[in-house]
Amino acid sequence: MFVSSEDSTPCFKGYTLILPAVAVGNVGQLSADLIISTLKMVRVGHLHTECLVPIAGNNPYSCAAGETDQISTSAEVYSHSDLKLAVLQIRTPVLQTKVRAFRKLLVSWIKSSGFSRTVLLSSSHAYHRDDQQLHGTTLRYLLTPALQEVEETLRELGWTELERVSAFPGISDSEKRLWIPGGGVTKGLYSDCCTESVPLAVLLLFCSEGDNVPDAFTLIDRLNDWLHLLDKPSQGSSVWRVPSSWRLLFGSGIPPLLF
Repeated sequence: MFVSSEDSTPCFKGYTLILPAVAVGNVGQLSADLIISTLKMVRVGHLHTECLVPIAGNNPYSCAAGETDQISTSAEVYSHSDLKLAVLQIRTPVLQTKVRAFRKLLVSWIKSSGFSRTVLLSSSHAYHRDDQQLHGTTLRYLLTPALQEVEETLRELGWTELERVSAFPGISDSEKRLWIPGGGVTKGLYSDCCTESVPLAVLLLFCSEGDNVPDAFTLIDRLNDWLHLLDKPSQGSSVWRVPSSWRLLFGSGIPPLLF
């Protein structure tokens, strides 16, 4: 259930929704962080659900000392009215027994809010790629039937649709399936949106666990090529603003008193 931060519920009709899948390397979540921080998006509400691991923490996008006291939760919605853009940032994993219920919640909210299209930022284990997926870039996309009109645009950008792989490798190649190992709810949500005629695009990056900040910049740059959220930077510079919370992305460092 969406809970507004204001007295009235914001109108998302005609907006583009961007949300991450909690997947390998947290690439989608890091990318969402960059969008929210760079565009200085305003928090307009949160999703109240028992499907996610609950958390509470300080404002991850604070720029001044007075902004840190704002409480952040596991699933928050940010908005940019000029761009007609909304971002749902999901910060915690989906409970294993609640995956189907969470997908149903997302699809219901997306449909009732009137979003014109939804973009799911995700990732998948690089070491699970088959031979055909080793060619080209590490970026792949999927489109539901309700969003097929943008396929030509994505192909002009040089993007590759996610290949189906053999259901029985080494035995029979006649049956193909969609396989996204490490992708969290990506495959299920994509299938649900196909069934419910929801305009959804999946942007997916093959990656490995580790320092996935470069992967996040790669994914968000490709997204920007399509949606034009920001002007392209001059050579050698970056348009994306790293949030303050990333200072402790890998912990606070080794205490000097140990040596």
